[in-house]
Amino acid sequence: MFEFFSIEQYHAQLRERTTTCRQAVEHFLQKINAASHLNAFVDVYADEALKRADELDEKRNAGETIGSLHGVVVGLKDIIAYKDHRLTAASKILNARPGERNERCFTSIYSATATKRLIQQEAIIIGDCNCDEFAMGSTNENSAYGKVLNALDETRIPGGSSGGSAVAVQAGLCMISLGSDTGGSVRQPADFCGIIGLKPTYGRISRYGLIAYASSFDQIGIFAKNISDVAKVLEVIAGSDEYDATVSQKKVENYTSILSNNQNKKYHFAYFNEALNHTSLDKEIAVSIKKTIEELKKSGHVAEPVQFDYLDYIVPAYYVLTTAEASSNLSRYDGVKYGYRTKEPVSDLTEFYKLNRSEGFGKEVKRRIMLGTFVLSTGYYDAYFTKAQQVRQLLVKKTEDIFSNYDFILMPTSPSPAFKIGEKMDDPIAMYLADIFTVMANLVGCPAISIPLYKHSNNMPFGLQIMANRFNELPLLQVSNQLMQAPDAS
Repeated sequence: MFEFFSIEQYHAQLRERTTTCRQAVEHFLQKINAASHLNAFVDVYADEALKRADELDEKRNAGETIGSLHGVVVGLKDIIAYKDHRLTAASKILNARPGERNERCFTSIYSATATKRLIQQEAIIIGDCNCDEFAMGSTNENSAYGKVLNALDETRIPGGSSGGSAVAVQAGLCMISLGSDTGGSVRQPADFCGIIGLKPTYGRISRYGLIAYASSFDQIGIFAKNISDVAKVLEVIAGSDEYDATVSQKKVENYTSILSNNQNKKYHFAYFNEALNHTSLDKEIAVSIKKTIEELKKSGHVAEPVQFDYLDYIVPAYYVLTTAEASSNLSRYDGVKYGYRTKEPVSDLTEFYKLNRSEGFGKEVKRRIMLGTFVLSTGYYDAYFTKAQQVRQLLVKKTEDIFSNYDFILMPTSPSPAFKIGEKMDDPIAMYLADIFTVMANLVGCPAISIPLYKHSNNMPFGLQIMANRFNELPLLQVSNQLMQAPDAS
């Protein structure tokens, strides 16, 4: 019987001929079918995944050189392009309808750079993962395909917006998956699902082929169950790209080969008492993280509080800026060339656009478009958008100051463990405030990771968030690996 523990172990099995890529794909297809009620996948590419597996088995058996992700089974969030496959951002505006396909359903005409690089290194794309519509949400309840369920407790949300990608890894439906993180959409579902979620530095991974929510915040992220798999995937998909002017030209480090270096290195950690004593933070989460901080000190690390006066300004600044960018990015969806088109009779083009967008977009997306349009409007631009940009610059400066003295910042990932389905749907403000600990990394563009170290008294997992300076993914992965291999922190 096939079992997956890590890419390294899987590749060892392939070399020893104790398994094959076909057996791996068949295993995951069976798991996906058995767990279909979780609603993690919106499209499963069963036939082509099996065909690809057979091709890879034939190549390997012929003694040819294999790729670094040979036979690795991957799920993609439904906002990452895969040529000739449906791409809908879980939105009716792109004709995302369960079980239905028609001539107006959008099919991608190219693959995202991240997708291409996975395939070049011989990964197998097994399917398209559910998400909040246009990546706007923290619960994966804002999807035209319906909500995703947390596999550990099906009455609870998996987090969002990359909830399907997180559950796909959590429930063992694929080996690794890709999501996107605009304000915590990889780290928060990783936290709720008890897995690892990495948001790299802004510009570390090309955004070409990623449907835009907020272009100066969006970053493709990685879900996995161990740090070595995260490192291996990041090594493949990171790096410069002629199709993305915002991607970094910095050399991609060999994360995998030097991941275990510096295992005994002592680091300088900063943390914010303003965060750990915040009224929104669950008491058990606060106690667990404080315990970890004390254990780090006992192990010879430096862990010190740093005054941080901007915590309550982070979420307002984030939502002003991201909704402003979203209102611009989503203006292209009008129902003219593809996607949803109203069946109501119309008398002019303006009415046609209004009906298409009013009927095609979901409630949360419309809320954010309207908010973004408002903050960019004449008379309010300086009061909201300009002020939020100024807050962003203050945060960048403060973060630079912290990282001039410390290697990492320790934070909670979320104020609470996974909450019940529907619990916060009627209170958008409470939902937005739940992002209080994750949006900082997106505002300043630094890498951040959520690692599963703890278990709540309600039996749900929660993690520790670690932030590092820009392009310091290697030390971030190294310290995460070190912490996850330490004695149980819970």
